[in-house]
Amino acid sequence: MDVKEEFILNFQKRGEVGAACAVYYKGELVVDLWGGYQDRRTKKPWDEHTMVVSYSLTKGISAVILAMAQSRGYFDYDDPVSRYWPEFARNGKEAITIRQLLNHEAGLCLPDEKVKAEKIDDQNYVTEVLSRQKPQWEPGYRHGYHMYTPGFHMNEIMRRSDPMNRSIGQFLNEEVVKPGNLSFYIGLPDSISDDRIARMIQIGPVNSLFNLAVIPRETRKQMFMVKSYLFQSFFILKHYDPNIRYPFLTVEIPSANGVGEVRAIAAIYGMMAMGGREPGIDEATFSEITAPASVPGSGSMIDEVFKIETYYNPGFFKPGRYDFYASSDRAFGHPGVGGSFSFADPDKQLGYAYAMNKMSYYIKDDKREKKLRDAVYRCIERIDTE
Repeated sequence: MDVKEEFILNFQKRGEVGAACAVYYKGELVVDLWGGYQDRRTKKPWDEHTMVVSYSLTKGISAVILAMAQSRGYFDYDDPVSRYWPEFARNGKEAITIRQLLNHEAGLCLPDEKVKAEKIDDQNYVTEVLSRQKPQWEPGYRHGYHMYTPGFHMNEIMRRSDPMNRSIGQFLNEEVVKPGNLSFYIGLPDSISDDRIARMIQIGPVNSLFNLAVIPRETRKQMFMVKSYLFQSFFILKHYDPNIRYPFLTVEIPSANGVGEVRAIAAIYGMMAMGGREPGIDEATFSEITAPASVPGSGSMIDEVFKIETYYNPGFFKPGRYDFYASSDRAFGHPGVGGSFSFADPDKQLGYAYAMNKMSYYIKDDKREKKLRDAVYRCIERIDTE
């Protein structure tokens, strides 16, 4: 009941417009909530099958797919990317490993040119842009959040290592979505009607000025420095608009444009929280995922993009000293800009997901999401003490 009450309070007191929250506990769907408006303009209700754009939450789902690929022996996290993608070995990138890419240590947060909207579905164009990119820092020595680029990198590694040359979106659909009867896609198929997709309420420049206090001071400073990695990252994809289906939702951007039902995201993490055996994660790979966050060669966890401590491993956002979101550091997941968050907590056998259409300004711990997450853990604590 705690979770439902907090969900209602999000609408009554915290400005929620439309949202859903789902939780799997020990393999069972125990929370499945949705409410509000799918489209604030038309007052269309958010219903049981509403789908929502998940932004960087998509990175976590893509990391699950790469973990499945590693478990099948398609590659090893410590392999150099150039073993599968020879053209990548240009401009100082020949020794960059898949692990370094996934852990945001490769220094490839900014491509040499902005990716044009009308060309993001041109695989040859995107691959060429990424192949000639030069690292912004010594790979492996520091880490810094790669906003858009890792999705394209991950997809190319997947295509070139998979015996069937499938992309992340194709692999996800064939190996996870269809077998589990789930609704989550990276590369939205034509069969999904526009009527099911929530209309995002994006952050506006004027409102941003009145909400800067919720952003860490160090990060806030980077937002106003035109030469900073963070400022420039916002403009990698020109004119990106999640409310425009083509090309922004139909093309695969495995770091940014997953679309689906929130319960589907929770289901994937629910399977992972049970050890990952159902999606085919082997014990060695699962140990890699649940290990503590990777420490760059410098020994510092300060993120070169956000300028605050961040924690990654391999491709997932991990609990750390200043962002301990689960019961232990074995948990793994990923947030999405605007407030969405999903993760697996294997110690509690918990798979959790929350997403909404009204975006907020929080870098972490969006007040709506955190209230729900805290309520989930209160419920588990009561169960554990009974």
